[in-house]
Amino acid sequence: MAKWGEGDPRWIVEERADATNVNNWHWTERDATNWSSDKLKSLLLGLSVENEEGVCEVTEVGKVEGEASINNRKGKLIFFYEWNLKATWTGKSKSGIKYKGSIEVPNLSDENDMEDLDINISLNKDEPETPLTALMKTKGADKVREALGSYVGFLKTEFTQGMILPTANGVSKPQSSQSKAKVDKTQVGSTAAPPNTGVKIPTCKFSMKETFLTSPAELFRVFLNQEMVQAFTHAPATVEGERGGKFRLLDGNVLGEFMELVYEQKIVMKWRYNTWPCEHYATITLTFCDRGSETELKAECRGVPESEEERTKHGWQRYYFEAIKQTFGYGARLY
Repeated sequence: MAKWGEGDPRWIVEERADATNVNNWHWTERDATNWSSDKLKSLLLGLSVENEEGVCEVTEVGKVEGEASINNRKGKLIFFYEWNLKATWTGKSKSGIKYKGSIEVPNLSDENDMEDLDINISLNKDEPETPLTALMKTKGADKVREALGSYVGFLKTEFTQGMILPTANGVSKPQSSQSKAKVDKTQVGSTAAPPNTGVKIPTCKFSMKETFLTSPAELFRVFLNQEMVQAFTHAPATVEGERGGKFRLLDGNVLGEFMELVYEQKIVMKWRYNTWPCEHYATITLTFCDRGSETELKAECRGVPESEEERTKHGWQRYYFEAIKQTFGYGARLY
């Protein structure tokens, strides 16, 4: 094959392509359509809500039309998904009368914010009027929105493994879809705590340990990547994964700020439940210890209100440790 000269424009194009495609990972694309279809059905099917009028449940997901994919372009992940969904809900009143209706989601897309998502819920035309319709339009719609938010979180975690490498300083910034404006609308600047009242409260300190079947690097990333946090908390979250970055988790029930980040080794954060006294934060230090095929995570908690010690321990065990293991498969081995 003839060699092109350095002045030949074809040589220049080929050289640039090679230089920007080291190890062939800059131009990766994965089709997530089939996986997404199954995931959406599994998340929606069986959702239920209940009040004094009765109980409603999603009993069938009859229409899942659309597509999804993830593209890696020069180290940035771009997520594309567009879905039209239709499901059936069945209600049963306290007196035993059964009802049936439909749920339609015409625009689940990366171009639409989750809070602006259209969720159309109706009672079938041949059914008599029932208060259960209002239950589905309120609590039911919230449950559907939460499930679809979980789908987006799983899409951005289960399919990103191996698609992007850490940045030069060792910490990959959380990936987002095409429009950064969407993220900016939900930044944690709106979560500022009420003014400091100056009240001093008795506090305590304690530590916890847990072992995860993954590397320190992967576990470290779980706490800083917004999509991964949304996946294991099963709720919308805002996470600025950098020193000084703020976070808001579990529908605003947990707030805080990253004070120190040492890649693969340590995370220090200001952390609080939103029900704690105004402006009071605990200091949580997470230490990541490499144990070969496992990572030992030690959480040191200081400044926790004494009255909140057990609740905080339980919260970290359930909503962090156990949730991370279940979501990403980092559970302990059985001997």
